[in-house]
Amino acid sequence: MKRDHKIRCAKRTLRKMEFKKSAELLERSKKVIPGGITSNVRANWSPHPLFYSHGEGSRVWDVDGNEYIDYVLARGPLLMGHSPHAVLDAAKAQMDIGLMYAGQSELEVEVAERIQKIVPCAERVRFSVSGSEAVHAALRLARSVTGKKKIVRFEGHYHGWFDNIMWNFAPPLDQAGPRESPNLVRATEGQQSEDGANLIVLPWNDLDLVEDLFLTRGDEIAGVITEPIMCNYGAIQPLPGYLEGLRRITQEHGALLIFDEVITGFRVALGGAQELFGVTPDLATFAKAMGAGTLVSAVAGKAKYMDSFGTLETMHAGTYNAAPYCMAAVKTALDLLSENSGALLAKTHSTAYALMQGLEEIAKESSLPMAIRGVPPVFHLSFLPEGSQPVVDYRTVLQSDAPLMRKFWIALQERGIRITPEGLCFVSTAHTEKDVEETLAAVKDALAAVA
Repeated sequence: MKRDHKIRCAKRTLRKMEFKKSAELLERSKKVIPGGITSNVRANWSPHPLFYSHGEGSRVWDVDGNEYIDYVLARGPLLMGHSPHAVLDAAKAQMDIGLMYAGQSELEVEVAERIQKIVPCAERVRFSVSGSEAVHAALRLARSVTGKKKIVRFEGHYHGWFDNIMWNFAPPLDQAGPRESPNLVRATEGQQSEDGANLIVLPWNDLDLVEDLFLTRGDEIAGVITEPIMCNYGAIQPLPGYLEGLRRITQEHGALLIFDEVITGFRVALGGAQELFGVTPDLATFAKAMGAGTLVSAVAGKAKYMDSFGTLETMHAGTYNAAPYCMAAVKTALDLLSENSGALLAKTHSTAYALMQGLEEIAKESSLPMAIRGVPPVFHLSFLPEGSQPVVDYRTVLQSDAPLMRKFWIALQERGIRITPEGLCFVSTAHTEKDVEETLAAVKDALAAVA
């Protein structure tokens, strides 16, 4: 679906934005909330963390009345855009008759049946509230069913903020050590060395290193966890054969392969990245897009492993797990995404593809080295200096010109386009052709301003 955006780009006007109310709210917030924010990843906004009043479809408004075409989408959950009315109506209808029961509802069975039908690995499903919790459950389960301790994770991948997995997400290279055998690098003060004692870190997209590790330590390894697309740090795709290689190696050594599909699930394909790439893991974690903005996550996987939760041998619990109003929202979202052979998601992919193609055309004309990576509808913008190595992992993505990206991101915000400060872009079912045209006009103007 290649389009001539040189002709069709709608003009996106540069406006003088004011953030006075946000600034006042931030100062008020700091008196009761540490830093004025409730998630540390929201600290890096400019000119300061902003406050928002409402969103509708593909757009969001801050408390000062500034309007944005939104490609942040709450950092992924809003696959169906802001305030999707069908999803909200379903959740509200359930809230009117019951919030939670400390027991089961038929809704969670219906949702699990839908996920089982859609997701290749999902012979069984358990629900939680956050992606971090789902990952925690998957790691515990891998250790439980294998009787082994070690988990292999990769540099630059994000699997939640819990102490036992949040290592080497964005390590300074002077601390990370050699690429072939990185040092364990904690992500925050408060983590202790023993929290990471059963982790082994490797660079991503290097199958030889994984093979060598399993040849020497395979009898210690309970599982390998990976983002099937490295969405959280650069939207880097797996090299041909890489995921297939992980599948083969883990099977040969009796370890579980875990896909963290918190971002990719129900977005890059209805069945997630495992459907897109044709590689079925033993376990997979989901959140974000599955609930269209409601508080829900899941771990899904093969029955012979997942049933350890059911026999109570492996502990998994949570007061808010499978809250009926969240299940009502998930059921509606999955039904909408599934109907007509996935037509709604296909439309979203088409919109995202048009945007990516337009960006690539603009990049060719620009004096700045803008690069676009990823798949519809989640991709990444960055600026790679001439002569850069191919971007295949965390260390090669660090070649990107971060100060230039920051200037470009601010220039986009000034033109009413909202992406993450790191350059990640999500596209929703609510984005339109008009949004794409306005966005491309803004990008072209922002590049010229920054240049």
